[in-house]
Amino acid sequence: MLLTGSYGGSSFFELLQQDFPHLLPFRHLQHLPPEAVQLSTAVPFATTILALRFADGVVVAGDRQATEGFEVSSRRIEKVYKADDHAVIAIAGAAGPCLEMVRLFQVEMEHYQKIEGEPLALDGKANKLAQMVKQNLPAAFQGLVVIPILAGYDLRLKQGRIFKYDLTGGRYEEHQFYATGSGGKEARSTLRKFFKPDLSRESAIRLALEALIDAADLDVGTAGPDLTRGIFPLVKLVTKEGVSDVEDAELRALSETILQTLKG
Repeated sequence: MLLTGSYGGSSFFELLQQDFPHLLPFRHLQHLPPEAVQLSTAVPFATTILALRFADGVVVAGDRQATEGFEVSSRRIEKVYKADDHAVIAIAGAAGPCLEMVRLFQVEMEHYQKIEGEPLALDGKANKLAQMVKQNLPAAFQGLVVIPILAGYDLRLKQGRIFKYDLTGGRYEEHQFYATGSGGKEARSTLRKFFKPDLSRESAIRLALEALIDAADLDVGTAGPDLTRGIFPLVKLVTKEGVSDVEDAELRALSETILQTLKG
């Protein structure tokens, strides 16, 4: 696609808004018929996601289940994505719009870095994502809600940071932890009970898993670790070294320990 519009800034999202609004991924969702509110129950929904700070940065995690009403539509959906070298975005809500927002946000980060020659500051990333959430507001009123969490490592402040959002694009920073989605309340209860400042890497990963397991115990839309199928929550770490994945082998060992403790 050749971009020849009048916009001269470094934001790909603002370029689309000004010169190519028909290409915005949320555009087709703004004119849904009223019956779409009822139809939205047949749309796959991603559920529980969370983030918590630890000594070296931030842990971001999400379960792997998506639901359509009372049915499981997917057991392996991905809800946690690398946004750039020092930021991760996690998604909860209607799966289609969520994934569109993730892709646009990733392009926004890459475009800014190419134009400016350096990554956007973490506060700037949080503000850009707020714009996108606000853009989805008409679809949210139709039931196609998108609620992300943005977490990253602030190279200037030398610490991990967590941002949450409301439907209108309101941006708020959480200084310890946050969880949202259908099992968010249950996950937050576990995080609130066991969170401590400066957790070690392993302790933070274990707490994230415990929160998702507790959420799955009470929320039908959330799935815990599936040892039989080998399906585990998606967990990413963000530190000054960048974004890294927690391997399934480590997640299996921690999950088995947690589940065994619960049985005992």
